[in-house]
Amino acid sequence: MHDFIISMLCLVATLLVYYLNKQLYRRWHKLLLMPLVMTPMVLVALLLVTHISWRNYIGESHWLLWLLGPATLAFAVPVYENMAMIRRHWISLTAGVITATLVAVFSSVWLARLLTLPEAIQRSLAVRSITTPFALAAAKQLGGQPDLVALFVVITGVFGMAVGDVLFIRLAVKQGLAKGAGFGAASHGAGTARAYEIGQEEGVVSSLVMMLSGIVTVLVAPAIGHLMWSTV
Repeated sequence: MHDFIISMLCLVATLLVYYLNKQLYRRWHKLLLMPLVMTPMVLVALLLVTHISWRNYIGESHWLLWLLGPATLAFAVPVYENMAMIRRHWISLTAGVITATLVAVFSSVWLARLLTLPEAIQRSLAVRSITTPFALAAAKQLGGQPDLVALFVVITGVFGMAVGDVLFIRLAVKQGLAKGAGFGAASHGAGTARAYEIGQEEGVVSSLVMMLSGIVTVLVAPAIGHLMWSTV
């Protein structure tokens, strides 16, 4: 009963912190105040101060993770409503999704090997650039650890969302299609949220690329695992 009460309090605290964070971000539109940045920081600090374990925290909050699936599928609605634009650029989008998937997976694993990181981290890093529901599904086939996968996905999304605008300016990327594809391929859900803040076209393209990249990674995960680790 004691653990259940702690878990329920953690759930309430999570929702409350997120709600208050949203209000702050609406008033002061700063990067550090974004819910995806500040809310996790506040919750981690709260758990450290109160010495609450991860098991107790996630006990009654696990359904929030489950909601990531329906939330990801909801991005399909604006994609469906903008099919005409997608048909015009399907060749570029297809090439971008395949390239982004291959570069994200192989560069992550090879860099981890260069740094001589443990194999468990290598396998978990391989799917860091796709959104959490797809990443967890692909990680099962690759032998990655779910906790590490979730952590790497969040870090990748937040970092990509934070530096995306600066990179586009430095690289002189001005087209909405290119910006949306970049956010969706590199920063999944967090990047897509930022893309919708920029414009409708950017958000729609980011949504599509995010979902397709996730699907492609899940489908080719067995082949990736065989190619990357069969000779190790």
